[in-house]
Amino acid sequence: MYRQILKAKIHRATVTDSRIDYEGSVTVDEELLKAANIAPWEKVLIANLNNGSRIESYAMPGESGSGVICMNGGAAKYAQKGDIVIIMSFAVMTDEELERHQPKMVYVDKQNRILSLKS
Repeated sequence: MYRQILKAKIHRATVTDSRIDYEGSVTVDEELLKAANIAPWEKVLIANLNNGSRIESYAMPGESGSGVICMNGGAAKYAQKGDIVIIMSFAVMTDEELERHQPKMVYVDKQNRILSLKS
């Protein structure tokens, strides 16, 4: 059996910008993507804690160390500057793989700087 399991999340990130006039995606500080083991262009689920929306998009790398979390294109309709979001990625695993799996958790402050990592 295969299960879809949380692979990684960036917890309580603050949206720094929202640009409707872009093709689409969410721009994420490359340092955060690496810490969470989220690959550039990987599918992500974004949960907005301010308005309850959940959208799928893909993670586009932003300047490392910048703290950028920018909602682009259609995603900009679901989050605005200052909103708090959780950015999650998932993996498909067998029960055997799941026994050894620990998701990467990246906790950030209000400027999207890494506070702690858990895996």
